[in-house]
Amino acid sequence: MSLRSRIVAARGATAAAEVARARGGLLAVVDAQQAAGVAEAQITTTLASGAAAQGVAAVALQGLAPRGLACTQGCAFCCILRGDDGGTITEAEARGLHAALAPLAGQADGRSWTKGACAALDPQTRSCRAYDARPMICRTYVSTDVSACEKVAQGQAVAGPGTLGPYHTYLAALGLSRAALKGIRRVATYSLARVTAGAIDGLDAEATLAAARHKPTELDAELRRSKRDLERARQAGLP
Repeated sequence: MSLRSRIVAARGATAAAEVARARGGLLAVVDAQQAAGVAEAQITTTLASGAAAQGVAAVALQGLAPRGLACTQGCAFCCILRGDDGGTITEAEARGLHAALAPLAGQADGRSWTKGACAALDPQTRSCRAYDARPMICRTYVSTDVSACEKVAQGQAVAGPGTLGPYHTYLAALGLSRAALKGIRRVATYSLARVTAGAIDGLDAEATLAAARHKPTELDAELRRSKRDLERARQAGLP
């Protein structure tokens, strides 16, 4: 079965509309790379690393300009990571983050600003030192209320902050990539908190990724959360 046929046949694990968007995006990636003469092995790597899912979400983000956002540089409440995981990222994102942060190994980081903060943060300015390499979970998390962000960082459930639609498309694309590559290549996900901490703590890329790699069930859980979030938004009449 061809790679394209595998994507067409792959079953999604989140909302049907997001699966359809993700499938269309992944097929566009495969078609474009094949038309450019890219070898199938390299296209497989693009899918397995999550780079294709990132690309699909990046296209969805283009031109998306939500109104009334309160996000400003140095606010950083959204960078106080819950638990010891901090969020789901791809291999491509993990490697990009490590490369951006490795030169800063041994320097003070966000963890010296407050407990649980992302190690990518500058503790003085509270700005991200890996901004250009930030993963999709960071790019799509926005808020209309800074005070609500502070409450969320403290563990309270309040309205205001949330993820934009392309994040759900990204997760759906990851799920489809994993289903399409079953038996061929592993599609792994990683802990954002552990990747940034590993880089700042001086671990090399391979050691960092090994320590940060999720069990396969983590992506399943994230897809279930995505489906619940989308259903709640639909019931509330949100776009």
